[in-house]
Amino acid sequence: MDEFELKLFNIISNVGTARSNFIEAIRASRKGNVKEAEELMAEGKKAYSMGHEVHMELLQMEGTENAAKPTLLLIHAEDLMMSAETFSILSEEFIALQKDMSAINKSLQKEV
Repeated sequence: MDEFELKLFNIISNVGTARSNFIEAIRASRKGNVKEAEELMAEGKKAYSMGHEVHMELLQMEGTENAAKPTLLLIHAEDLMMSAETFSILSEEFIALQKDMSAINKSLQKEV
């Protein structure tokens, strides 16, 4: 396995972990576990950032003799990055929605 493939596997591993954390954050939020969801988001963002750093290294290689050649592994890494980013955005929205719903429920309980 060459250095390029190792970088791709690094991206895949990190952003795959991030994506899993974001999905678990949504599930925790649905159960009302906002604190757990926020912790999962923080872990996911850390993992995503690690994968993104390696991705930036590959982008900086563009235009040089070491430019990345399109491979199925590269496409998979790019796809996982986009998917993880999408789940990150959705997770944040779900958590915010859960917080809003909790606040509304507390407000309604005070009125009763």
